[in-house]
Amino acid sequence: MEPGTPAPLGATVERDGTNFALYSSIATRVELCLYNPDGALAGNVDLPECTGDVWHGFLPGVSTGQHYGYRVHGPYDPARGRFCNPAKLLLDPYARRIAGAFQWRPEVFAYSPGDSAAFVPKSVVTAALEPPSPGPGTPWPETLFYEANVRGFTMRHPAVPEQDRGRFSGMRNGDVLAYLKSLGITSIELMPVFAYIDEHHLVQKGLRNFWGYNTIAFFAPMPRYGGDDPVAEFRDMVEGIHDAGLEVILDVAYNHTGEADSGGPTISFRGIDNEAYYRMEADNPGYYVNDTGCGNTIDADSPVVQQLVLDSLRYWANDLSVDGFRFDLATVLGRHASGFSPQHPLLRAIETDPFLAHAKLVAEPWDPGPGGYQVGQFPGRWAEWNDRFRDTARRFWRGDSQQTGDLARRLHGSSDLFEANGRRPSASVNIVTTHDGFTLSDVASYQHRHNRANGEKNRDGHAHNFSRNFGVEGPTDDETISARRRRHRLNLLATLFSSQGTPLLLAGDEFGNSQHGNNNAYAQDNETGWLDWSGLDEDPAFTAAVRDLIRLRRETPLLRFDRYVHGSVDTGDRTVSLGWINPDGEMRSDEDWWFGHAFGAWIAEHRGDDYLSAVALCFNAWDGDLPFRLPALDGSLDWQVRFCSAVRTAAITAESVVVPGSSIAIVIALPATRPSNGGY
Repeated sequence: MEPGTPAPLGATVERDGTNFALYSSIATRVELCLYNPDGALAGNVDLPECTGDVWHGFLPGVSTGQHYGYRVHGPYDPARGRFCNPAKLLLDPYARRIAGAFQWRPEVFAYSPGDSAAFVPKSVVTAALEPPSPGPGTPWPETLFYEANVRGFTMRHPAVPEQDRGRFSGMRNGDVLAYLKSLGITSIELMPVFAYIDEHHLVQKGLRNFWGYNTIAFFAPMPRYGGDDPVAEFRDMVEGIHDAGLEVILDVAYNHTGEADSGGPTISFRGIDNEAYYRMEADNPGYYVNDTGCGNTIDADSPVVQQLVLDSLRYWANDLSVDGFRFDLATVLGRHASGFSPQHPLLRAIETDPFLAHAKLVAEPWDPGPGGYQVGQFPGRWAEWNDRFRDTARRFWRGDSQQTGDLARRLHGSSDLFEANGRRPSASVNIVTTHDGFTLSDVASYQHRHNRANGEKNRDGHAHNFSRNFGVEGPTDDETISARRRRHRLNLLATLFSSQGTPLLLAGDEFGNSQHGNNNAYAQDNETGWLDWSGLDEDPAFTAAVRDLIRLRRETPLLRFDRYVHGSVDTGDRTVSLGWINPDGEMRSDEDWWFGHAFGAWIAEHRGDDYLSAVALCFNAWDGDLPFRLPALDGSLDWQVRFCSAVRTAAITAESVVVPGSSIAIVIALPATRPSNGGY
């Protein structure tokens, strides 16, 4: 073996061989073990050089497809947080591909003297691929996220062939992409696709991880999703999605790994250099800080972790043309030992990295750790999931009191959360549902979680869902209840798509997909978690209404105006104005926000006294009909109803619109001769 070079980290195919480089500051010796595809050992050799804590060597004759792993010799002292054990075969943290299944056997644990090689996946030497075509580069104000799970989306899709179900190839199916394109979304946000393992407690219960938040390799696609060559299949999926004019956003979980707590398996990081990758308790270094609730927490202050995260993001963004990232429990990436900081070097490095300049960055701005709720606190380029939007919208339409003021803030793009640090409304990723919680159908059908299938005695998942069942828990044949539930779902979606900010639609909500009241389906890799596409046939008018809402947003720039408007704002040769009104047409006072269940908002674009365009949003959470008096327009424009969530549509009179009870009306100023669309 030749000396090779310490950079880049990982296995890099060169001329007539491969360079191997692995960081470990505590190793005394590093063995490179080569395996045949059948798992048989083909040979092993020590990495001959160590430069600045990077062990490296060049092995002639080794090329693409070679399976390998590392055995790291060094201190084994669990009480001090050191777990080097050469009996454990370790994944390369920079492996672009892994092969073989992880098995929960005693040999995989650090304390076991047994050899783990037969029970852990192997790293695979992978050559660089030609990057897929670049994405469309959709501007933030035009972005509409669609959150989907690769398996859940494709397993029951009628147009996806059996061999493509549950795989990247299913996501690039022509009928799938045509459907998504026709829906009007711009960006497919895929739940985790990095290689992960099933947790021990799930395997013991006969379940397996469905969501994917249990990563063991930050460069490798999940083998379960990619057949014989997951890297090539992922690349082809991205190419197909881009060709359809859509973006690919990856949900990434850099906050912890699948090695869990000190009693978990040794798969990679723990055995290579535990203290370099994980945050340990200050007074008890044998135990992990558990700010994630998953057993361990990566150490965002560690330079090796910072390099790993940046190198991983660059790989997916540049080598595989991914358009952006949603960071699970992103506050972990901004946490020092003393707490969260929006100026954390890792957050800043991600934001300012020139190789990520084109990528959308979205934070899940909370975690279970101390000071973990940080909505509105991320820096500059970051957008954030906004759970305040979700909870307020649900509570308002459920009929809770004193919600109008907070709903107005959410409609406004949550300026109270994002404006102070210079961000725009698009920084607020507005949600009413996500993978974590009830589906939209279940928000309108269940008041309580029904998670017993998860095997945790129904104690897991959110206890407070701000949902309602309209008198019956779960399915019903009562047509009146079904109609009220349907309208409730449309109210929430209409609120989502008519608000300033960036909307996110959960896959299946557009056709009534249900998880039967399970609001934590992380372990339901079965028909509970897989989308039931029969909803498209059961109520096609509902899906059509969602398409119309999305089209209305796309065709109405005032619904996605990416500047905060307080009264009015000049945009050059014109002015945009915003007003909040009572149903009687009078401007709302501070006192008005404390009472009632109805209010209106209007936003208009004008030049001097001449209106160019206008939108009015009328929210009526009362049971009865309510007339809303609208601002007067000049003679060239008329108010016309473009959407109403009630079956009996809102009616325009000479000076007002009558909005049916428990419904929302979206009224647009159109040329006087243009007809109204009616209701849904």
